Amino acid sequence: MENTRKKVVAIATAALTALSLTACGGGSSTSTATSGSATTSTASSATSTTSTAAGTSGGTVANKDKPVCWYNRQPSNSSTGELDMTALNFNDKTYYVGFDANQGAELQGQMILDYIKKNAASIDRNGDGVIGYVLAIGDIGHNDSIARTRGVRKALGTAVEKDGEIDSAPVGTNTDGSATDVQDGTIDVDGKTYTVRELASQEMKNSAGATWDAATAGNTIGTWSSSFGDQIDIVASNNDGMGMSMFNSWSKDNKVPTFGYDANSDAVAAIAEGYGGTISQHADVQAYLTLRVLRNALDGVDIDTGIGTADDAGNVLTSDVYEYNADERSYYALNVAVTADNYQDFTDATKVYDPVSKQLDSSAHPTKKVWLDIYNASDNFLSSTYQPLLQNYDDLLNLDVEYVGGDGQTESNITNRLGNPSAYDAFAINMVKTDNASSYTSLLSQ
Repeated sequence: MENTRKKVVAIATAALTALSLTACGGGSSTSTATSGSATTSTASSATSTTSTAAGTSGGTVANKDKPVCWYNRQPSNSSTGELDMTALNFNDKTYYVGFDANQGAELQGQMILDYIKKNAASIDRNGDGVIGYVLAIGDIGHNDSIARTRGVRKALGTAVEKDGEIDSAPVGTNTDGSATDVQDGTIDVDGKTYTVRELASQEMKNSAGATWDAATAGNTIGTWSSSFGDQIDIVASNNDGMGMSMFNSWSKDNKVPTFGYDANSDAVAAIAEGYGGTISQHADVQAYLTLRVLRNALDGVDIDTGIGTADDAGNVLTSDVYEYNADERSYYALNVAVTADNYQDFTDATKVYDPVSKQLDSSAHPTKKVWLDIYNASDNFLSSTYQPLLQNYDDLLNLDVEYVGGDGQTESNITNRLGNPSAYDAFAINMVKTDNASSYTSLLSQ
């Protein structure tokens, strides 16, 4: 493939380059919710998908009938988390790929709890019997961020329910334990009871409106540390971009364990320097699935091909790394906790997943053209981990992908560059806001 195909079509403005590294989801992404009561199953239960896409770009297939894969940000209501089933059922070749946000959130919370139980006496820096933590929230309207905040609070016993769900709102400052959005928890370690308190939390949103903002997180930990001093025993973050900014700005020097999410390469490497841990959302599996569902739809084969059922090259996934929810038309990669015990197994975040690393025969799977956007070209997880993986898999799957990078703030910055959808055979869409699926489907329906 030509090198020019590999370049992100990103906006060349000073504002974009000033944007801080963020993730997700993770961000998982991220990324992406598993809202709804539908049960999950492996992809073998998915219905067969047939595509009549032409062998060359701009063929006879109407744009509204071409394969679509929403990824990383699941079409949903940003306030309630309710899935946008109209977007997920845009046509019979539409799917979503992300990761199990709730499972990952619970893992992150459990990872932090396990660390506290193992090290309570040494991490209670001022010896007051209170394990105080601060929490960096990525985007208060993003399902992944909501899930991760809830996961931490649930595990640490600081959760308060509101309308039947754990409250995920930022508390501002809570050094005296009087906030109503959280409560004090307790942990018993070696016969001693410790109080667990969320000292502070806020959405990391910069002045330009970009969320999951690492620079904001780095500045905020400076403010928190000046205000709370040695009351801060744990730093928790909805992603590694913000987590590493806080780690490098303050917690590394002060030996305060910091926990993130995404298993970005720099965060994994930092575990050797005191970073507490992170969560791998199996980006290698997600990136493969993002392009694989498009490949299958374009080939007119069963959607499970090369996923739960081996393809003609031998590519196949096992059920312990993903789930398929037929009712939601969604594939979810499963998460793995990365700690000091296993971090060396995750040092290369951009390595393709070996079970699905075999080249497809171009005569049986001719090259197709795909339009794919990344909501924020400066997003650490998407640009440094997810996109390199996609670029490895697009060659293996014989897909000619045009990568479009957004500014992380406005949907139009991306949709304005989908001016000629007839030039493409399929589309992979990563929205700025999960509510905005119709901004893309309306273009494909014209």
